[in-house]
Amino acid sequence: MIELHVGDVFETIILWLTDNLEGFFDAISAIILGGVAVFKAVLFFPPSWLLMVLFALLAWRLSSVAVGVFTLLGMFLIDAMGLWEPTMETLALVIASVVIALLVAIPIGIWASKNDMVANIARPVLDFMQTLPAFVYLIPAVLFFQLGEVPGVIATLIFAMPPAVRLTNLGIRQVPKDIKEAAISFGSTPSQMLLKAELPVAMPTILAGVNQTIMLALSMVVITGMIGAGGLGNQVLKGITQLEIGLGFESGIAIVILAIFLDRITQSLGRSRTQRRPSH
Repeated sequence: MIELHVGDVFETIILWLTDNLEGFFDAISAIILGGVAVFKAVLFFPPSWLLMVLFALLAWRLSSVAVGVFTLLGMFLIDAMGLWEPTMETLALVIASVVIALLVAIPIGIWASKNDMVANIARPVLDFMQTLPAFVYLIPAVLFFQLGEVPGVIATLIFAMPPAVRLTNLGIRQVPKDIKEAAISFGSTPSQMLLKAELPVAMPTILAGVNQTIMLALSMVVITGMIGAGGLGNQVLKGITQLEIGLGFESGIAIVILAIFLDRITQSLGRSRTQRRPSH
């Protein structure tokens, strides 16, 4: 039988990129570190009690009183367990990863919605990205960017990107024809059609993709604790490697609280958009 070692080819490509594009990777590292530092500064500047109140008010305003109360009690529990700092580190990493992922994914989704060839090319690529085991993303990220926050953000944004691409493409393709025809009859240019008709109508679907991206980013950020990304991932890893059962359990609770908080907020944004959208 013929032997074909695809992994050797992949390794050769990674090593060539590492040797020849060092300056490019250094620039990306500097940008990502700067972004993470900004988000950390914002989250660590106010005292924890004030941020708890702000999170609770945000959850109440965007979702419901019950979610607001849950957020306040959940954040208080996180602080009481001594996990406030790693939780805010995790949140900063999630925000940085999601922002970069959306800046890349939404334009690709828009492009795919306008071009069937792009959509056909993107589909198997997205399938590959979503089915590849999460731990595999850590290998090239570490080779390109060493250990720390940068490879964690890179691995997270790549892992979390596919839902945003898919649902942006789907949302724009599902815009009713009568809305497009009305926009054309009023003399809309393609850019006006996109910005004033298609994107507003598709926004609930796009926000569903944002919600899934955030959830995937949170799950991946925990895994990136294995490569020194920091946050709750480090606490979970410490609980596993040092058999500190209590620490591992408390870190898991903190992750669940943060996940529910982010999930309910983004779901509520999508629902409010749907409610405001006029029926046709």
